[in-house]
Formats: sequence, C-alpha cells, structure tokens
Amino acid sequence: MGEWPEGWFRDEGPAPSVPGAAEPTASIRAGSSGSSYADDPTAAGQYQVRNYSSSSGGSASAPPGAWPDQPPPKSLPGWRFRPPSSGRRWTRPRRILGILAILIALILVGTVGTYFYLNSKLHRANILVDYSGRPALASGTNWLIAGSDSRQGLTRAQERQYGTGHDISGHRSDTILILHVPAGGGHPLLISLPRDSYVHIPGSGMNKLNAAFAFGGPKLLAETVQDATGLHISHYMGIGFGGFVNVVNDVGGVRLCVKHALNDRASNLHLKAGCQVLTGGQALAYVRDRHTFSTQDLQREQDQRIFLKALLTKMTSPGVMFNPFSALPAASGAVDTLTVDNSTSLYQLIRVAMALRGAQTTTVPIANSNYVTAAGDAVLWNSQEAKTLFNDLNAGRPVPKSLITGSKQGT
Repeated sequence: MGEWPEGWFRDEGPAPSVPGAAEPTASIRAGSSGSSYADDPTAAGQYQVRNYSSSSGGSASAPPGAWPDQPPPKSLPGWRFRPPSSGRRWTRPRRILGILAILIALILVGTVGTYFYLNSKLHRANILVDYSGRPALASGTNWLIAGSDSRQGLTRAQERQYGTGHDISGHRSDTILILHVPAGGGHPLLISLPRDSYVHIPGSGMNKLNAAFAFGGPKLLAETVQDATGLHISHYMGIGFGGFVNVVNDVGGVRLCVKHALNDRASNLHLKAGCQVLTGGQALAYVRDRHTFSTQDLQREQDQRIFLKALLTKMTSPGVMFNPFSALPAASGAVDTLTVDNSTSLYQLIRVAMALRGAQTTTVPIANSNYVTAAGDAVLWNSQEAKTLFNDLNAGRPVPKSLITGSKQGT
C-alpha cells in the first residue's frame, strides 16, 4: 500500500453527463487488474469520443479505439505557424552591408586616385617670384587669370575653321582678369584689365599690358599687374585657345542666350539670336569677337566674363560633376592645358571655380579708351578710381557700388 490512498484517482460518484458526448465504449481495452476502463467513469470521461460536424452538415464518429478527432489547426487559440529558424535571414543583411562597404571603399579609392592623377597633370611653372618692391600680402586672395592666344591643342584644320591663324611671333594674352576672394566671406570680385591698358612694364617702359606677356610670359605679366594694381598675386592660372575649345566640347557645350544675331568674319562667329548651345569652336569665336561692337575690347571683356560664368556653372553642375563620362574628360582636358604657379593645387582650382560662379564683375575704371601713345591707341585707367578700388580690396573694405559695373551683352 502506497502513501497515496487507494482510489485517489477515482471519482466515487457517477460521471457527469456532458452534452454531445458519446457514451463510454465497451471495446476499450481492460486494464491489467482485470477491470475494464469502461467500468471506470473517470477513464471513460477522459477518453470520450465526440462527434464533430462535418463540413457538409452531417456528423462523423471516430472508429472504436481511435484517438478523438481534433479541431483544425487554424482554430486553435493562440497558435501560429512558425517556420523553423534559419541563420540565412541573419547572414543576408550582413552580406549586403559587406557589399556596400566594398563599393564605398572602391569609390573612395577611385576618387582619391583620380584626384592625385589630375593634380599631377597640371603644368606648373615658377611664375610668382619675389622681387624688390613686390606688394605685400594683404586681405583676401588674388588670382591672376590669363587667356593666351596659344594654338596648342588645335589642328591645322581647326585653326582655319576658327580663324585663329597659325604662325604668330611670340604669345599674347587676349584675356587678363583678377579674381579677388575676400578673406571674411562675401562675394568674390572678378576684374577685367583691358589688354591694351597703358602701363609700365618692368625693363621695357610704358607699353600695352599684353606686351608684358609677349616680352616675358606669365612671370613678367604677373609682375606688371602687381606693380600696376598694388595687389599681391597669390595664384596664377592660364589657358590657351586649344584648351578652351576642348573643355567646352568635353562638357557637351555651353548654353548661352544672345540678344541679337552676331556675325564676325575675323573670328568666324555666326550666331543667331536667342538661346543655343555653343560648341567649343563657337565659344572661342564668341569670346574673341570685338569687331561687332563699337566699344570693341571693352565689350569683349564683358562677353568673356559672361561666358566664363556660364562655362563654370556647367562644369560644376551635378549633371557633369557626378557623370564620370563628362566629368573625367572635362577635368582631364582642363588640367592638361592649364598653366599654374608652383603653389597651386587641383583643390584650389576647384575652389576658385566655385567662387567664379557667384562672383561680382567689373572692369578697372577707365579715363580714356582711345588714348594715343607711341605703342598705338591704348586704354588709360582712371588712376584715382583705380587706386580706390585696389586699396579697398587690400584693406578688406567694401568696394563702392559705383565701381562695380557688372557684365552686359553688347547691342
């Protein structure tokens, strides 16, 4: 006799009736003690056979000795099918992140490599040198930008097509600009210096400004400009005809709107009125045209500034900068034809390109645009207003609005 009383599992009373339940079956196998489970109300109640309605509305009974029918799995409360866990669903995001990390690394390596490659292609020269009387460093940074008439990069057919000629004695500078970038922010100022400005050239006396380029190249031009303006030139950038044409073509042309039709036989310029996309050859003819206007060089300088801004806006647009098929050829073509001083890097050129997009523009104040000299008709500066302009830039002061003329297309 165990410690539990005999019959602890039995219910001495009659089994309660359960509606819809079948009566205990006698076919249930007898226990080992010889008594039948059918005689045991508790056991019988535990193994009752229930009738479940079929989908057709009838009833079905489990055969004798079978386990009772179970409700469909979907009807079990709180039960939900869960697929066996697998490690793949955890490894898939890791694999995607790994692929992204590799792609980012490749892009960074490619970008850095491209930068150093392009930076190495810049043509550097010892242009900005110290000399006795050179202006001291002052407020802001000053760039000297020159467009020479070098035909390097043009074929003989292109020279004939663009009307540039071939054999010229020495090189001349048709475009001379100073870009002043303020030290404390604010709008940069792009100043045109007419190529026929009558100035003193070290070692050569009074002459036209572009004669300095012909006599001593960029180095003598930089020294002449510094002496004439009193500005310390920190960086130099020069580009020839060939490089200009190639850059415009590499970016897919530059959109420009002109007020009137322009036709100039000297530069082979033929443009209709309205907005149009200029090819490299058309752009070169546009910035060289001076015979169409009564003010000639003075109007050409404004057109050059207008086109320079349009070109740099196109080059720094997302459609070009983030398109390797446009950005790489344009950048490679530009740096391959640029001449810069020894201290200029590609990063600084990118910054100056951004600055030029939003720069204010003007021309050095002029007293006489047809000043008769031994070197021919020249441009005489208004010495007092020019002094005010350059002194204010050196001191970091705002330039009088009357000295900022802007850029307008000729009529």
